[in-house]
Amino acid sequence: MQKPVIAIVGTGAVGAYYGGRLAQHGHDVHFLLRGDYQAVKQNGWTIRSCDGDFTLPPETVHAYDDPASMPKADLVIVTLKTTANDQFQPLIAPLLKERTSILTIQNGLGNEERLAELFGADRVLGGMAFVCINRIEPGVVHHIAEGTITLGEFRSAAGLRARGIAEMFQLSRIPCRVLDDLRYGRWEKLVWNIPFNGLSAVLNQTTDLLLGSPDGEALIRSLMEEVLDAARGAGADLPRSLVEAKIQQTRAMGAYKTSMHLDMLSGRAMEIEAIFGYPVQVAKQAGVAVPRLEMLYRMLKLRDAKPLQI
Repeated sequence: MQKPVIAIVGTGAVGAYYGGRLAQHGHDVHFLLRGDYQAVKQNGWTIRSCDGDFTLPPETVHAYDDPASMPKADLVIVTLKTTANDQFQPLIAPLLKERTSILTIQNGLGNEERLAELFGADRVLGGMAFVCINRIEPGVVHHIAEGTITLGEFRSAAGLRARGIAEMFQLSRIPCRVLDDLRYGRWEKLVWNIPFNGLSAVLNQTTDLLLGSPDGEALIRSLMEEVLDAARGAGADLPRSLVEAKIQQTRAMGAYKTSMHLDMLSGRAMEIEAIFGYPVQVAKQAGVAVPRLEMLYRMLKLRDAKPLQI
């Protein structure tokens, strides 16, 4: 059977790693790049991974800086930062066939809804990547820990399409599980993203330091509890045991700099609305009080307006 044409839209560290694994295992992957385009065209991809290093030589990599130059895809995987979601239309529309599927692997809430508005809900799936990964130089990605993708259909229970994509990931050395209700996965990811991304950016601390004092751990736990309350209000009744599980998982990461921490240090726009603003809005609509989350949201907006001076 012919393998699908896969387009990676917004190829940063996450898109490079997962797209690279698919390409490593023989899939027809096409990368849409911005800053790393010249480096990847010249040198290909170098992936340093806890699950095994690999390289993709330049002659084997399909890299583009313009979606109009790319082939139409059977599957578009969106790994853009949510701060670039206003570019969905010009970046994705040229890649679509009549039955192209769109899988968004982005942080926060609201991404599937926006894609559905633009391109139709039937096309859209959502995915969450729990992975410690950084781009360390153009064309070079360091995969530090974890790596599981959880995915599901946007408007229905998982069927053959979602399970087929998950199997493709699994066969490419990417752990993947399928959800019948995507809301659970979205909110589960926020249980980690909200305290660790948010506090790391506001306080300029790695995850080990955030967990390194009783006060820090207590604040993280209280934020996680608020996220669980908001999730329940939104119809996703997640188990309270997630708090302890996420904390223990994070301890094993060591001194990890989150993506938002790196964005803050580099003076890049942070993914504040998708990860913090949208959940605050959902919590308010459900009548759930999230005072710590709302405070963190406002602090991040202040930080985003005036990046850290070093």
